[in-house]
Amino acid sequence: MTRVVLASNNPGKLKEFSASLAAAGIDMVPQGALGVPEAEEPFGTFVENALAKARHASRLTGLPALADDSGLCVHALGGAPGVHSARYAQGPGDARSDTANNARLVADMTRHADRRGCYVAVLVYLRSADDPRPIVVEGVWDGEVLDHPQGGNGFGYDPYFYLPDLGMTAAELPLAQKNLLSHRARALRALLQALRSEYPAQH
Repeated sequence: MTRVVLASNNPGKLKEFSASLAAAGIDMVPQGALGVPEAEEPFGTFVENALAKARHASRLTGLPALADDSGLCVHALGGAPGVHSARYAQGPGDARSDTANNARLVADMTRHADRRGCYVAVLVYLRSADDPRPIVVEGVWDGEVLDHPQGGNGFGYDPYFYLPDLGMTAAELPLAQKNLLSHRARALRALLQALRSEYPAQH
């Protein structure tokens, strides 16, 4: 098994990534278990922020690193909330709030007829902190933004993220189905394929 530091302390991400990447011979360790503090995420793109987090974790541990950055991009809003998805409505001193973020999204969309949006997840795998050719994959989940919530599952923007092909929101999907269809699941599948080429002897 190849030991890899996950540039996150999110237990949900650790569980999801560990289960998927064990098939690629990867043993995930959260950065907090190795004494790594969270990195700054000052950039305007998902890939730059994911790279910054992965480099930070790899440099401080000497291990290969995996990082992700994700969010909701709405066409009519020029890609917003984008990298600011988790703190879209957050002011100085405010706590992060899904309710406030969704309220701002609905308010910002009142002027727009184009409701298209997509969830995006970018994963970056670094073999070392100075890896000149990181593995970068992206998962995209297309949908539309509603002006009222539907469904009690999920989190974040899920109750407002409508999937026309399924006739329901991400918050109405059973968790198992969501985990197969989501942007993060798509990115993980792409990463797994790339890692199987990277470590063919482990399969």
